[in-house]
Amino acid sequence: MSADHPSVRGVSVLGPLGRSRNPRVFLDLAGPAVRGLLLKKGKQGPASQMPAHHLAHFDWQYDRNRPELAKLYELAKRDQWEASILPWSTTVDPHDESRDLMPEHTLPLAEIPAYRTLPRRRQQEQRASLTAWMLSQFLHGEQGALLAACQVTEAVQWMDGKLYGSTQVVDEGRHVEVFHRYLVEKLGKLYEINDNLYTIIDALMTDGRWDLKFLGMQIMIEGLALGAFGTMRQSTKEPLLKELLKYVITDEARHVTFGVVALRDYYGTLPEHERRDREDWAYEISVLLRNRFLAHEFYDEHYAHCMSKREWNAAVLRSGFMTRFRTTMFRRLIPNLKKIHLLSDRIRPHYGALGLLVYEHERASNEISAGELLEQDPKDVEARLLRV
Repeated sequence: MSADHPSVRGVSVLGPLGRSRNPRVFLDLAGPAVRGLLLKKGKQGPASQMPAHHLAHFDWQYDRNRPELAKLYELAKRDQWEASILPWSTTVDPHDESRDLMPEHTLPLAEIPAYRTLPRRRQQEQRASLTAWMLSQFLHGEQGALLAACQVTEAVQWMDGKLYGSTQVVDEGRHVEVFHRYLVEKLGKLYEINDNLYTIIDALMTDGRWDLKFLGMQIMIEGLALGAFGTMRQSTKEPLLKELLKYVITDEARHVTFGVVALRDYYGTLPEHERRDREDWAYEISVLLRNRFLAHEFYDEHYAHCMSKREWNAAVLRSGFMTRFRTTMFRRLIPNLKKIHLLSDRIRPHYGALGLLVYEHERASNEISAGELLEQDPKDVEARLLRV
């Protein structure tokens, strides 16, 4: 491919976009990338609008012929919970080390020279701010999941999938409720959406293909969030946050399994050129998801005055925080992609360059139990799975 091809030229203009060198995928993602990475539409006001192009699929036969999805539906109905059961009277104090929000060793701040010179109390405040940044991105992702779940429920072609999808809509609404309440009432801070996350949400919300909505939300965003929630729950000493995350993890384990079960057979029969495009699309989204955790909104607030963004990125990428991020989050994503036929020999070198192929032999999300995810040791975050 020539150097002046748009899918090559766009790499420098649109950040990480274009690494797969697939012109069709580049064109699919170029609009969302322009709106998210260049125009920063997620930061242009209190609300955003995205056009929907999918078809709503009605099934007038109401056939119930997907037993795995039917089982998920029954589990989802059984495991519903109310936000009011959480201990909201808990006092959250970033200066109380016995209830540390996020210990210093779990965050990338120790890699920043300017942070190390701060008084202890100011360091605690910055750790609380970075925790608020992470929870803000979880909140924005959950709103994306809420709207995407509505679209998926409309577009999926199996009645068992529609019935399960209806429970996920309720789940995601509840997650938006609890994350927002925690940020407003307990941390008093809400960060804007990260540009990479906005780009991903834009891409899956505006694409008319139902399976890309599954792939983008159920496999990619929800899959990595599940790992992030588990890491944060095991790291925090704050009891309300720990309990909140326990309930969210239980829901998310079902959501990711829904994506694996729905796409496993579909992608196994897809024409090769279409399967290849999905494979490249997933890789491009993986890079955006990694960049989502560079915390540029936090950097702009606290460190843009004393170090360049390039220096900040380098410090975060070499930190133990990013190592744990790759381990806990991509540990589930890579086997899920393999399970749904999107980890062929052709794409493997791309993930190998990111150091992610070490996880390909782990078990996929339709083989995990929420209970085992909740029991993970933060020093050894291997999910020991039970088949759903």
